[in-house]
Amino acid sequence: MSTINIMSPAKINLLLHITGRRSDGYHNIQTIFQLLNYGDEMSFSGNDTGRIDITTNLDSIPKQDNLIFLAAKKLQHVTAGVKGCSIHVQKKIPLGAGLGGGSSNAATTLVVLNKLWQCDLSNAALATMASELGADVPVFVYGQSAFAEGIGELITPLELPKMWFLVITPNCHVSTKEIFSHPQLTRNSAPIKIRALDRLRFRNDCQSVVFEQYPEVDNVFRWLKQFGQPLMTGTGSSVFCSFDRESEANDALLQLPNEWNGFVAQGINFSESNQKYV
Repeated sequence: MSTINIMSPAKINLLLHITGRRSDGYHNIQTIFQLLNYGDEMSFSGNDTGRIDITTNLDSIPKQDNLIFLAAKKLQHVTAGVKGCSIHVQKKIPLGAGLGGGSSNAATTLVVLNKLWQCDLSNAALATMASELGADVPVFVYGQSAFAEGIGELITPLELPKMWFLVITPNCHVSTKEIFSHPQLTRNSAPIKIRALDRLRFRNDCQSVVFEQYPEVDNVFRWLKQFGQPLMTGTGSSVFCSFDRESEANDALLQLPNEWNGFVAQGINFSESNQKYV
């Protein structure tokens, strides 16, 4: 079988509103997923062994907790497949930073193995499987920047203006479970309509709770304010600021304090997997 090399993109949330808590414990949200031209490099090689082998440049994650492995096994199970694969991931997206690295890897795995194993499942079928792996996974299956509602599974594609982003990640890992269970979290934001997006000043309802619990994230936010209107992505820990020009973002990156990590990326409307396989 052939080998497929592809980038698994990061995302940022241009807004994150929490509109209510459901009876199952999950939260209803409204968010804008902006894909970036920055991400993990993934390589897929198919075989007939039935095994799923994963290697990475980082410490290995136990298979039972690895979304890549879970995505591949789910596709095998749904299709009663007997084919296997070797997957290598060169991780660049910081872990636990609100940039969607694990979700993106899982979605990329579903999309690429659907092609590599010749499963011929529809995007909708892959997205259904993706929603069982995590709320952020379906948007990466479709591979398009989007407005999302529900728990993230109700997706409306968006054509977003081309912008550059400086994304900064402090040396801390924010627990999504901790933030969404925090008693001070805002859970009653009024729902918005897509047509009103141009008139809104975007915000993240998780931001104040994260800043209180993780002062280092607040420090990044305060530092970035000299360049514009920063915003935290997801439940953190990464914070970003937008720029009209790449040179402006790179100039700001050069001033980054040594204790933080950062990168500059351009917002994209379509991922590489969307352009090739969706």
